[in-house]
Amino acid sequence: MAGRGGCRRGREQLELERLGEAARAGSCPPSPPLSACSRQAWSRDNPGFEPEEEGAAAAAAGPVLEMDVEWGSPAAGASSSLGSGAAGQGGGGGGGRRQQRRPPAGRGGAEVPGRHQVQPDGAAPHRAAWAKRLARRLRGLWGTRLMEESNTSRERYLKSVLRELVTYTIFLVVLCVLTYGTVSSSMYYYTRVMSQLFLETPVSKMEKTDFKTLSTMDDFWKFTEGPLLDGLYWEMWYNNKTMAENKSFIYYENLLLGVPRIRQLKVRNGSCSIPEDLKDEIKDCYDVYSVANEDTAPFGLRNGTAWTYTSEKDLNGSSHWGLIATYSGAGYYQDLSRTREVTAVQIASLKKNLWLDRGTRAAFIDFSVYNANINLFCVVRLLVEFPATGGLVTSWQFQPVRLMHYISTFDFFLAACEMAFCLFVLYYMVEEILEIHIHRLHYFRSLWNCLDILIIVLSVVAIGISIYRTSTVDMLLKKLLEDQNSFPNFEPLAYWQMQFNNIAAVTVFFVWIKLFKFINFNRTMSQLSTTMSRCVKDVIGFAIMFFIIFLAYAQLAYLVFGTQIDDFSTFQDCIFTQFRIILGDFNFTEVEEANRILGPIYFTTFVFFMFFILLNMFLAIINDTYSEVKSDMAQQKAEMELSDLIRKGYNKAMIKLKLKKTTVDDISESLRQGGGKLNFDELRQDLKGKGHTDAEIEAIFTKYDQDGDQELTEHEHQQMRDDLEKEREDLDLDRSSLPRPLSSRSFPRSLDDSEEDEDEDSGHSSRRRGSSSSGVSYEEFQVLMRRVDRMEHSIGSIVSKIDAVIVKLEAMERAKLKRRDVLGRLLDGVTEDERLGRDNEIHREQMERLVREELERWESDDTASQMSHRLGTPLGLNGQPRSRNSRPSSSQSDGIDGGGGNGGNNIHV
Repeated sequence: MAGRGGCRRGREQLELERLGEAARAGSCPPSPPLSACSRQAWSRDNPGFEPEEEGAAAAAAGPVLEMDVEWGSPAAGASSSLGSGAAGQGGGGGGGRRQQRRPPAGRGGAEVPGRHQVQPDGAAPHRAAWAKRLARRLRGLWGTRLMEESNTSRERYLKSVLRELVTYTIFLVVLCVLTYGTVSSSMYYYTRVMSQLFLETPVSKMEKTDFKTLSTMDDFWKFTEGPLLDGLYWEMWYNNKTMAENKSFIYYENLLLGVPRIRQLKVRNGSCSIPEDLKDEIKDCYDVYSVANEDTAPFGLRNGTAWTYTSEKDLNGSSHWGLIATYSGAGYYQDLSRTREVTAVQIASLKKNLWLDRGTRAAFIDFSVYNANINLFCVVRLLVEFPATGGLVTSWQFQPVRLMHYISTFDFFLAACEMAFCLFVLYYMVEEILEIHIHRLHYFRSLWNCLDILIIVLSVVAIGISIYRTSTVDMLLKKLLEDQNSFPNFEPLAYWQMQFNNIAAVTVFFVWIKLFKFINFNRTMSQLSTTMSRCVKDVIGFAIMFFIIFLAYAQLAYLVFGTQIDDFSTFQDCIFTQFRIILGDFNFTEVEEANRILGPIYFTTFVFFMFFILLNMFLAIINDTYSEVKSDMAQQKAEMELSDLIRKGYNKAMIKLKLKKTTVDDISESLRQGGGKLNFDELRQDLKGKGHTDAEIEAIFTKYDQDGDQELTEHEHQQMRDDLEKEREDLDLDRSSLPRPLSSRSFPRSLDDSEEDEDEDSGHSSRRRGSSSSGVSYEEFQVLMRRVDRMEHSIGSIVSKIDAVIVKLEAMERAKLKRRDVLGRLLDGVTEDERLGRDNEIHREQMERLVREELERWESDDTASQMSHRLGTPLGLNGQPRSRNSRPSSSQSDGIDGGGGNGGNNIHV
């Protein structure tokens, strides 16, 4: 009582000082610092805490203060001095033990007797308290399970995980809105109609050759003079009416931006060596394309950009990866016109003066269009490659990109999502920095942590590309509007847009994969990750064996079929083709026609080893590991999971909204229906139907069934009613929003515990007796501690008695084996005498001597057993010492051996 009185006086003094400081400062009073009463709240989470020992209270307050100060290092000294004062405010006794942590002397000339005294400067405690509050709030904002203490309870740990999961889910939704908001089905149809116009239109009405099937240079010029001009310049409506002057709208909807450009790359003559024997026959030699072999000399008319070389830097171009080689952004180019007639003249001039010759290795046709209906640009590149073997190979690239943003209402919504995404990236950057600061290099041992770093890096790169793209497109459009007869080079923007799309796709993929980090807290969902982690060594060993055989077959196929089958033309194509064979996609006819002997042998053996043997071995490794993981998880102790925490919060919310009955209401209704008596089966059946678990029902019934007859008497019935009424009153107080003061007898709840569920194990209603609904009373805490101590003592006594019984049974078993040995020798002696016809008198004397010795041994064993009974361990069935005869009967011996029957009054505790 003295301690509680001191606590109350300390709290009143604190309130007066806070009001005085608030009046002087003219601001709201700060949150009260920790007093001596706070050790009571701490004791609820630490059962080993002893409130009577003031020194233990001061020692217990130490780790809490260190954890608070850890996040506010500038205020560490002030916080420590305040913490030492808090230990001296609790009560009257033990003052010498509480002053273990004191502020340094000399600051005011004397030691500070309590934490609530204002120091001479006055501002230092205020700054320290402000820094602590700020650090606590920041820690709560970025609190994750990696920042939790190792001794944190499972429920609090899951709350951190749930909070992290909710935050991450919002981040995932924002990212998906951003990525899917910039992509639509219009992009596909846009690409489709443009490709049909330029790729599938025949070069003439008499020929079926289109861009995809071009084979000679003559076909190339037919394409440029026919389908290319028809597709680029739409100057007439279908009724022969003229469209707007100097403007071309492809399909009447897509504006041709600027003018198209045609460009070629050449290799110089003599770039390859000719054998000596053929130099007289072959005068010219043009090697395959490479930057070193590139021709930069003027040719043909030697005037204009079409006949003189222009570097990549002057063209502001970039390299392009074709089907045969990678080509630079330089070359000989010709910008076409905005009208069909002028463009036709330019193309005819190029064809007449042999613009394409033997040295040509690639020809590019570039142009860009814009569709205002869907706000999309389409950057088109048609590539014709002329390999050193002769002929040509065509490829194409249609890139629909959205370069102009923030036009429609949805665009502004996406802008808000972009801002939210940037804030999330900043939030996670700070979070990872804090976790790295706490765990140092151990942080990178987790694959999930490395994945977090990768997601942040990809997000920052995507943000940088988006900023560059937005700023560059404005300058490019401004330049285009100033000179509409120039070629708008959107190719770099299209390239960065493609990289942005790739990064966004990879980021979204990894963000979705990271959901397994949270789903793994469910035992069922964690089976996948556990299975993969356990079988990783076996899978690596299998992969080595698999790829040795796989690559051996790939080498064989490349060397045998590479010159005749397109799917085996390169080593990379061989690898992909073999994966397709494993999946069932193959063309056996081509393989057989390429080599009628090795083809079938290759195919048959590859399918046998790879599909029927190695693939089944891989499945066996996975299945065996999964079975082991499943059996191990079945033996593990069940822990609280995220689903349990969510269900618990849902039930609590439903009860507070009065949409669901509490356990108190269900038990009260069962008691009313039961009348005067209520047995366990009736209560269990009734409460099971209302959704309560067997553990809760058994705990409730065991608490009030004091005589253990599995039936509640009228007195026990009335006691349960009284406790239920008190429980209902406490629950009503919980539901009410009125503020209620803490009782001086109860432990105040800490900030972290204020949100914990009050209705857990609601059958134990007596825990609230004598306290408000916000805490556990000191008297109840002491009663529970004493009960736990008695239980531990009783369990220890029971265990020692069980050990004594086990030792006694082992001794009896050894004695029984000796008796069997003696009786066996006697029987053997009788049988031997009868067989040999020996003197019966001598035999009788030997038998009497052996039996007498055995009886003496039994009597000595009996005496030792009675002495152990007096010491008090083995007891009979009725709790009495076990009685023994001087000569145990055979039935008793058999009972001991079998553990059943009488068993010599089997030993029990």
